[in-house]
Amino acid sequence: MRCVIAGYSFDLTASEVQQAMSGVKPEPVTGESVRIGRRTYPVKQVGAVVTRQDRRDFSAAEVTRAMRKLGFTCNPAPAPAAPEPESFLGADAFPVLPEAPAEQVLPTVPQPAAPQAPAEPSAPSSSAFFQG
Repeated sequence: MRCVIAGYSFDLTASEVQQAMSGVKPEPVTGESVRIGRRTYPVKQVGAVVTRQDRRDFSAAEVTRAMRKLGFTCNPAPAPAAPEPESFLGADAFPVLPEAPAEQVLPTVPQPAAPQAPAEPSAPSSSAFFQG
């Protein structure tokens, strides 16, 4: 079957893919995967072995499409596991400190009183204007 991967045409058959992947140890699956025989491989690994191209030259979607056409079972990327709240920092990230005895507690310092605004000067009397 003719498949286009990374802009190049390949004539692939399911048996050729199985033969190419026989004896190849599967890498850990972190994205899309394809089941070949009894093993599950990352699609990028299969694409690199079958096409002999660098993995950066093709997308996982191209290889997945080609493997589905050939009759292989493809799986989407596994959903990321939700971490438990304590797993971010660990149970001991925020240790509980014992309370200090009352005699070791610092006394509170009184705050000075807020300064008061100066009194406004009184207006001059009208008689001051008419003097002199």
